[in-house]
Amino acid sequence: MQLIAVGLNHTTAPLTLRERVAFPTERIGHAVAAARTWFGQAGADTGKEAAILSTCNRTELYAAGAIPGGVEAAIDVSARFLADYHNVSYGDLRPYLYTLPQDHAVRHAFRVASGLDSMVLGEPQILGQMKDAVRQADAAGGLGTYLHQMFQRTFAVAKEVRSTTEIGAQHARTR
Repeated sequence: MQLIAVGLNHTTAPLTLRERVAFPTERIGHAVAAARTWFGQAGADTGKEAAILSTCNRTELYAAGAIPGGVEAAIDVSARFLADYHNVSYGDLRPYLYTLPQDHAVRHAFRVASGLDSMVLGEPQILGQMKDAVRQADAAGGLGTYLHQMFQRTFAVAKEVRSTTEIGAQHARTR
């Protein structure tokens, strides 16, 4: 089983490209279903899982499943899905994507949910956006045991970070 995160954000891609590959909130469920179909066409097993996080500063696809060719093939399939879904040239998109396999994907999800990978350190909205993305992925049938457990642990880590550190304290004072 490969777990990967493929995406782009404010540090890797210009705003114009981020806007082109953003998923409107009302289309996330459709996009998750399309990603699962895409993975199936690539030969992924029936346990394929997918979730999409799309905000003003990032678009990320989290996926889990067994794809022939291992992690590199899974990353390529995911990047090609993003390009195809948004009608963007793969060659134009690929240089701006980060690709994170296995434990790097989990660590990244922890950082994103905790506000450590935000344009503004400690930004509190991303956790809610991630929770919404997970709910939509679940409703679309994209969450299996693997991603469900990863995201539940991600939310627990984010809560712990916010309650035991000063991250986001500036945001709390300005409200």
